[in-house]
Amino acid sequence: MVPLKTNTARRAICLAIDASNIRVGGGVTHLIEFLREADPTSRGFERIVVWGCASTLARLEDRPWLEKRTDAALEAHLLKRIIWQRRVLPRHLRETKADLLLVPGGSIVPRFHPVATMSRNMLPFQWPELKRFGFSVTTLKLVLLRFNQSFSFKRADGTIFLTRYAYDAVTKTTGPLEGKTSIIPHGVDTRFRMPPRPQRTAAELTISDPLRVVYVSTVDEFKHQWHVVEGIGRLHNEGIPIRLDLYGGARPSTLPRLSEALSRVDAQGEFIRYWGAVDYKEIHKCYEAADICVFASSCENMPNILIESMAAGLPIACSDRGPMPEMLGDAGVYFDPENSVSIADAVRQLARSPELRAEKALAASMAASKFSWSRCAGETFDFLEAIVREHQKRRAE
Repeated sequence: MVPLKTNTARRAICLAIDASNIRVGGGVTHLIEFLREADPTSRGFERIVVWGCASTLARLEDRPWLEKRTDAALEAHLLKRIIWQRRVLPRHLRETKADLLLVPGGSIVPRFHPVATMSRNMLPFQWPELKRFGFSVTTLKLVLLRFNQSFSFKRADGTIFLTRYAYDAVTKTTGPLEGKTSIIPHGVDTRFRMPPRPQRTAAELTISDPLRVVYVSTVDEFKHQWHVVEGIGRLHNEGIPIRLDLYGGARPSTLPRLSEALSRVDAQGEFIRYWGAVDYKEIHKCYEAADICVFASSCENMPNILIESMAAGLPIACSDRGPMPEMLGDAGVYFDPENSVSIADAVRQLARSPELRAEKALAASMAASKFSWSRCAGETFDFLEAIVREHQKRRAE
C-alpha cells in the first residue's frame, strides 16, 4: 500500500478511464461500484472522464464530477476498438487535459503517461490452467493476452493487484515491475450481507427438505462443476439428504461435459439441477436459499462469488487452489477441485456437523467484513493520486 497525505492545495487532477473493453462480468461490477463509492474531490480529483460502450456507461450512476463519453468504434469489434485506442484516444486525452489514464482492463494501448492498470485475469499467467483449453482459438487468445498484459504491466506507472497471490503469480512471469504497485481487493455489495442462519441437525434433514448446496459460477474448464456433481452424487448414495443447485452460464465447449456428468449421476434431476445463467441482480437470492456454498475453481484472481457467499453467512466448502485460502482463511473446509472424493469429504464434514457449519459460517461472515467497495474506492484513489503527484514532481525537477 502506498501511504499518502492528501493535499487539496495542489492542482486538481483530471482522471481519464479507458473502459472500452470493460463490457461484462467483474470488470463492469468493479467500475460501477468503485465510482459509486468514490469521493474523488477529497483526494484532489476534479473530473473523471470515462470512455466506454453505451451499455457500460448507462450503468454508471451520474455524478457532478463524472463525464461519460462513447464513440461508434466502441460498439464495434475488438480490432476497431484497438485502432480507436491507438489513434483516437490520445487526441481525446490531450483535449480533456487528462493528468492520468486508468486502464482497468489490463491492456494498455495508447502511448500516454502516467498510466495505471489492473491485473484481473489469471488464466494467461498459469500454464497448467491455460493448457486445459488444448490447441484452440481460446488458447491462442490467452497466450497473446499473456504477452500483451505483461508488456502493459511493465510499462505502467502503476499496477493494481487484487490479491497477494495474483501479484506473486504475475511478477513471477514479468519480473519486478518498475512502476508502483498496490494490492487493493474488490468489495461486496451490501445486498449480499446476511447473518448466518441457524443450522439444522442431521435428523432435521429429509428427502423433501434436504441440505441445500449451491455453486454459482460460469461453467468453464477450470470451474470443475462435473467433479462437484460427482462428489454430491457420492453423498446422495451414502444416504445423506442433499441437493445441489448449479447457477451460471456455460461455454459451448464445456456444457456437454457437465451434461454428461448430470446424466450419469442424476439423470432424472432428482437432487441436482443446473439452472443456467442468472441475472447478477438476483444472485443474492441463490445464496439466501442455500445451506452450504461450494466453490470449486482452480484459477482465480479474486473471485467475487467467493466473497459474496462469505458475506451471505454461508458455510463454504472451497477449492484449495489460487487465492482462495488467502481470502477465506480458516473460515472454510478445503478440497482438491479436481478430485470428486475430496469434494465429497469436505461437504460431508459440513453436512454431518451443524456445529462446524455454524462455526465456519460465522467466521466467513466476519472475514467478509473487510471487503467493501468504499475501502476499495478510497485506496484506489490514494494510489492514483500518488502516481500523479510523483509524475508532476519529476516533471518539475
